[in-house]
Amino acid sequence: MGHPHPASAAWPLALILAASLAACGGGGGDDDDTAGPRPEPPGSVARACQAEDFADVQIAGARITGVSSIPAGTYRPADSRQDLDGLPAFCRIDAVATPTASSQINFQLWVPEGAAWNGKLVATGNGGYSPALSYGDMAYAMRQGYAVLGGDTGHQTEDMLWGVNNPEKIIDWGTRSINAITTSGKQLLTELRGTAASRAYFLGCSTGGHQGFAEAQRYPEDFDGIIAGAPGNNRTALNIEFMWRFRSNRPTNDNLTQFLTPAKLRLITDRAVAACDALDGVTDGVIDDPRACTADKFDVASLQCTGGDAADCLTADQLAAARNIYQGPRNPRTNAQLYPGWPVGSESGWSGYMGSTEPVRADFWRYWVFDDPQWNWWTFDFDRDVSYAYAKIAPLVDQTSADLSAFKAAGGKLMIYHGWSDPVVSAYDSIGYYDRVLAAQGSRTALDEFYRLFLVPGMGHCSGGPGATSLRAEGDAAPDPSRDLLAAMDRWVEQGTPPDDFVAARMAAGSVQRTRPLCPYPTQAVYGGSGDPNDAANYACR
Repeated sequence: MGHPHPASAAWPLALILAASLAACGGGGGDDDDTAGPRPEPPGSVARACQAEDFADVQIAGARITGVSSIPAGTYRPADSRQDLDGLPAFCRIDAVATPTASSQINFQLWVPEGAAWNGKLVATGNGGYSPALSYGDMAYAMRQGYAVLGGDTGHQTEDMLWGVNNPEKIIDWGTRSINAITTSGKQLLTELRGTAASRAYFLGCSTGGHQGFAEAQRYPEDFDGIIAGAPGNNRTALNIEFMWRFRSNRPTNDNLTQFLTPAKLRLITDRAVAACDALDGVTDGVIDDPRACTADKFDVASLQCTGGDAADCLTADQLAAARNIYQGPRNPRTNAQLYPGWPVGSESGWSGYMGSTEPVRADFWRYWVFDDPQWNWWTFDFDRDVSYAYAKIAPLVDQTSADLSAFKAAGGKLMIYHGWSDPVVSAYDSIGYYDRVLAAQGSRTALDEFYRLFLVPGMGHCSGGPGATSLRAEGDAAPDPSRDLLAAMDRWVEQGTPPDDFVAARMAAGSVQRTRPLCPYPTQAVYGGSGDPNDAANYACR
């Protein structure tokens, strides 16, 4: 919990925490994000970082639960192993937002002390269905001088039972929690520092990317810029894919036997990379664009065993499983694609979401959709039950609207990054969303005013992989905007310079091994044919 201010010990806790905060929209000087930095509210006075100084704060719909001053370099949250070294001294405010009677969205606001604050705010997203705060993202942004927000999405356990017969809590997780903590957090920040944040940004990946899409689509005035990685916004369809993947890799009604083992999946990836790595003119262990790795260059059928099962081939059952997973789930009656398939080169990661004795996210279906603890996934109908799920649960959790006109009109900027080798959320889904927003905007010129999609060769889910996948200058207080996502977003918002000069890096043992331009979709990095292929200067986006 950090180190509370000594003076706070003299105040009864009930009195200190009696202040209430509100999750109603606006307030705190954040009504117009398009007119440059906002002026200080008239008559505002900064408060000390101690609970008694907040006893008179009234913001309906939330309440303060703690205020503490954290000395520089001392913060170690008990529930995190993430690297939080190098943090400045900061004020931590704990609060809970309650946008509905059944809501309990716990959140923390961290504000650097004194002149270390750059006057801006970054809200951070979450992972999966977990209530854990993204401390690493919070620390990353605060090292650059930002005040930071993080919340638990409205539940406090790692299971999914909190959503049973409680649609408001599901809405908090799937749609509303970031808005609730951001609205309250902005007002708390103004109360603490006596001035509103001049800019507000969002940073998240996976479920965090999903949350960023919810903000852009439903709460378009919350943020000046949103960075959304590997967005799981197409949530119902994503969970359909996890079930499809589980069933494709097993004999019918057999939860224990798997056709494709991790070793066989690694075999497929290794052979695909060997066949298609050099298509971009550089042999670096990465397929730059899996769409170019067509069947005439790599066909998984070429791995079929000619005799019995062996380590270097696929049996007929293994081949059929791979083909089904590549294809992605389809409606058996209409043949409609329910979720995109998978890029060549992502196979080695499929096993992480194959499930063990039940499909990944089985509780989404068991408790949220069917409300049946005895539900059997082998009875799932990819026609009838899909329609039922879309009627019941998708309105609470899916963030798939292509209408971003209000976000654009508010001056918002959206940066999406997605690894081509992501085995959890398909990069093809981000391409499909881009295409729908492009159609809604009417032209590439109109889209480029506020939207960038970056497809990262060799990146797995949110990070990692064999490519140049480092997109953040970790620990750098003033990073180069061409090499750091947050700095790139800030430059785009403040100066109008889009992130079209971004350079990704491959790091090993703390040093840069390779750099490569990260080109905005639909362009790709093309090697010029001469010079060091590990140097981004020898590539161009085309």
